[in-house]
Amino acid sequence: MKNLLLLLAKNYRIKLILCCLLPCMMVYSQDDVMSLRLMTYNIRHGEGMDNVLDLDRQAAVIQNAMPDVVGLQEVDSCVKRSGYIPEAAILGNKTGMYATFGPAIPLTGGKYGVAILSKEKPLSHHNIPLPGAEKRTLLVCEFQEYVFACTHLDLEEANRLASLDIILEEAAQWEKPFFICGDWNDQPSSTLITEMKKHFSFLNNLIDNSSNYTFPANSPNRIIDYIASYGTAPHRVYKSIRKRQVINEPKASDHRPVLVEITMNRYTTGIVSPFGETKEGTVYDLTGKRIVDGKLPNRKLPAGLYIRNRKKILVK
Repeated sequence: MKNLLLLLAKNYRIKLILCCLLPCMMVYSQDDVMSLRLMTYNIRHGEGMDNVLDLDRQAAVIQNAMPDVVGLQEVDSCVKRSGYIPEAAILGNKTGMYATFGPAIPLTGGKYGVAILSKEKPLSHHNIPLPGAEKRTLLVCEFQEYVFACTHLDLEEANRLASLDIILEEAAQWEKPFFICGDWNDQPSSTLITEMKKHFSFLNNLIDNSSNYTFPANSPNRIIDYIASYGTAPHRVYKSIRKRQVINEPKASDHRPVLVEITMNRYTTGIVSPFGETKEGTVYDLTGKRIVDGKLPNRKLPAGLYIRNRKKILVK
């Protein structure tokens, strides 16, 4: 009898502790972890190693890689040499992705720069000028869960290093995970990459091995194309790297594309009830306090930031 009473008392204490803790716990569903495929590709204005301009060929490379988002460098827009066509828009149409173009310089009647193709329509985007003998740009696209940037850095080291300060200033402004990719015209042992490692975690493999080389495409002997995430504590940005690959494409461009796949916690993950259930339309404030149950149009809420269906919503 004594042992039975002790056991019951012990179980009662455990239940009491759980009852106290549960209201404070945030329990997340499996949907809170997402997979993200990132890609970078210098397309040489559509021209391959055979000097043939063929966007169909490059679109096929992108489609076969199945990225969620891809940064493109050396992109023409209505330029004479490429037949006055908007290359980013055409590649977007061929791959079924949204196209965002970031001009760096005017060129023979059109513009030349970088672009981002994405499965998801960007919430916002902007360009930031970067230094260079040939002017450069940083194209930044914001998405629901992350920010993705693309740039093609200058051939001169001084300009590349000066660009880093501008990139860091931009990256530091974002609360969302910030990823950046591009052709940076520098190798892993360079001063630029050494400095970047102090602020970024590189997602593609930088080991000096032929399978990691990205340029020139027909016989690669160096790494100059990169994908990185801002922050030197990787676990705060992504959970794991599922895949990292230099795609074996020797002909479509003078660079080989780089693809990485990561898993990460959703930035906009909201709070589920302590018992792992959520009610459609239930609205919480950012502390997890339930504001209203059921469906309620955003316009009826006071201005502010809320969580509904595990997503942040801004009511103006």
